[in-house]
Amino acid sequence: MLRRLALALPLLSWTAMPAAAHHGWGGYDAAAPVTLSGTIERVAPAGPHAMLWLRTAEKTWEVVLAPPSRMANRGLPATRLQQGQQVEVMGYPHRQHADELRAEWIRPAGAGQPTQLR
Repeated sequence: MLRRLALALPLLSWTAMPAAAHHGWGGYDAAAPVTLSGTIERVAPAGPHAMLWLRTAEKTWEVVLAPPSRMANRGLPATRLQQGQQVEVMGYPHRQHADELRAEWIRPAGAGQPTQLR
Protein backbone atom coordinates (compact mmCIF):
# COMPACT_ATOMS: atom_id res chain seq x y z
CA MET A 1 0.00 0.00 0.00
CA LEU A 2 2.78 2.44 0.89
CA ARG A 3 4.58 1.56 -2.31
CA ARG A 4 1.51 2.43 -4.39
CA LEU A 5 1.14 5.70 -2.55
CA ALA A 6 4.82 6.50 -3.09
CA LEU A 7 4.41 5.84 -6.81
CA ALA A 8 1.16 7.78 -7.10
CA LEU A 9 2.25 10.90 -5.22
CA PRO A 10 4.65 12.22 -7.89
CA LEU A 11 2.04 11.55 -10.57
CA LEU A 12 -0.61 13.45 -8.65
CA SER A 13 1.66 16.44 -8.05
CA TRP A 14 2.64 16.48 -11.74
CA THR A 15 -0.99 16.57 -12.91
CA ALA A 16 -1.80 19.41 -10.51
CA MET A 17 0.96 21.68 -11.85
CA PRO A 18 -0.86 22.87 -15.01
CA ALA A 19 -3.92 23.80 -12.97
CA ALA A 20 -1.82 25.75 -10.51
CA ALA A 21 -0.02 27.55 -13.33
CA HIS A 22 -3.24 28.53 -15.11
CA HIS A 23 -4.52 31.97 -14.18
CA GLY A 24 -8.15 32.62 -13.38
CA TRP A 25 -10.35 35.19 -15.06
CA GLY A 26 -11.19 37.00 -11.79
CA GLY A 27 -8.39 39.48 -12.44
CA TYR A 28 -10.33 40.97 -15.37
CA ASP A 29 -13.11 43.52 -14.98
CA ALA A 30 -16.16 42.05 -16.73
CA ALA A 31 -18.17 45.14 -15.74
CA ALA A 32 -15.99 47.38 -17.92
CA PRO A 33 -15.91 45.93 -21.46
CA VAL A 34 -13.59 47.65 -23.94
CA THR A 35 -13.65 47.51 -27.74
CA LEU A 36 -10.32 48.18 -29.42
CA SER A 37 -9.31 48.61 -33.06
CA GLY A 38 -5.73 48.48 -34.15
CA THR A 39 -2.84 46.74 -35.84
CA ILE A 40 -1.37 43.45 -34.72
CA GLU A 41 2.27 43.95 -33.76
CA ARG A 42 2.98 40.35 -32.79
CA VAL A 43 1.12 37.05 -32.40
CA ALA A 44 1.91 34.06 -30.20
CA PRO A 45 -0.47 31.39 -31.56
CA ALA A 46 0.55 28.59 -29.17
CA GLY A 47 0.44 27.93 -25.46
CA PRO A 48 -2.53 27.54 -23.23
CA HIS A 49 -3.98 30.73 -24.76
CA ALA A 50 -3.07 32.42 -28.01
CA MET A 51 -1.84 35.97 -27.48
CA LEU A 52 -1.47 39.07 -29.59
CA TRP A 53 -0.09 42.52 -29.10
CA LEU A 54 -2.43 45.13 -30.54
CA ARG A 55 -1.24 48.65 -31.35
CA THR A 56 -4.04 51.19 -30.93
CA ALA A 57 -3.84 54.98 -31.18
CA GLU A 58 -3.22 55.19 -27.41
CA LYS A 59 -0.90 52.24 -26.64
CA THR A 60 -0.05 48.61 -27.28
CA TRP A 61 -2.30 46.09 -25.56
CA GLU A 62 -1.40 42.52 -24.64
CA VAL A 63 -4.54 40.60 -25.63
CA VAL A 64 -5.24 37.15 -24.20
CA LEU A 65 -7.19 35.12 -26.73
CA ALA A 66 -8.77 31.65 -26.45
CA PRO A 67 -6.84 28.39 -26.60
CA PRO A 68 -5.68 27.75 -30.20
CA SER A 69 -7.87 24.64 -30.51
CA ARG A 70 -11.01 26.60 -29.56
CA MET A 71 -10.17 29.36 -32.02
CA ALA A 72 -9.70 26.80 -34.82
CA ASN A 73 -12.98 25.07 -33.91
CA ARG A 74 -14.76 28.42 -34.18
CA GLY A 75 -13.36 29.18 -37.61
CA LEU A 76 -10.40 31.44 -36.83
CA PRO A 77 -7.16 29.55 -36.33
CA ALA A 78 -4.72 31.73 -34.41
CA THR A 79 -2.24 31.20 -37.26
CA ARG A 80 -4.52 33.32 -39.50
CA LEU A 81 -3.80 36.36 -37.34
CA GLN A 82 -0.71 38.06 -38.76
CA GLN A 83 1.56 40.96 -37.92
CA GLY A 84 0.32 44.13 -39.63
CA GLN A 85 -3.28 42.91 -39.83
CA GLN A 86 -6.07 45.23 -38.69
CA VAL A 87 -8.47 43.76 -36.13
CA GLU A 88 -11.21 44.80 -33.76
CA VAL A 89 -11.41 43.06 -30.39
CA MET A 90 -13.82 43.33 -27.48
CA GLY A 91 -12.82 42.19 -24.03
CA TYR A 92 -12.24 42.98 -20.41
CA PRO A 93 -9.29 44.93 -19.02
CA HIS A 94 -7.10 43.44 -16.34
CA ARG A 95 -7.68 44.99 -12.93
CA GLN A 96 -3.95 45.42 -12.21
CA HIS A 97 -2.20 45.41 -15.60
CA ALA A 98 -3.42 48.46 -17.53
CA ASP A 99 -2.17 47.13 -20.89
CA GLU A 100 -3.76 43.66 -20.69
CA LEU A 101 -7.13 42.61 -22.08
CA ARG A 102 -8.94 39.25 -22.02
CA ALA A 103 -10.69 39.01 -25.38
CA GLU A 104 -14.32 37.98 -25.62
CA TRP A 105 -14.42 38.22 -29.42
CA ILE A 106 -12.20 39.26 -32.31
CA ARG A 107 -12.97 40.41 -35.85
CA PRO A 108 -10.22 40.74 -38.47
CA ALA A 109 -10.71 43.68 -40.85
CA GLY A 110 -13.07 42.75 -43.65
CA ALA A 111 -14.63 39.86 -41.74
CA GLY A 112 -18.38 39.88 -41.22
CA GLN A 113 -19.26 38.52 -37.81
CA PRO A 114 -16.73 38.45 -34.98
CA THR A 115 -15.36 35.13 -33.75
CA GLN A 116 -16.53 34.41 -30.20
CA LEU A 117 -13.63 33.27 -28.05
CA ARG A 118 -15.31 32.27 -24.77
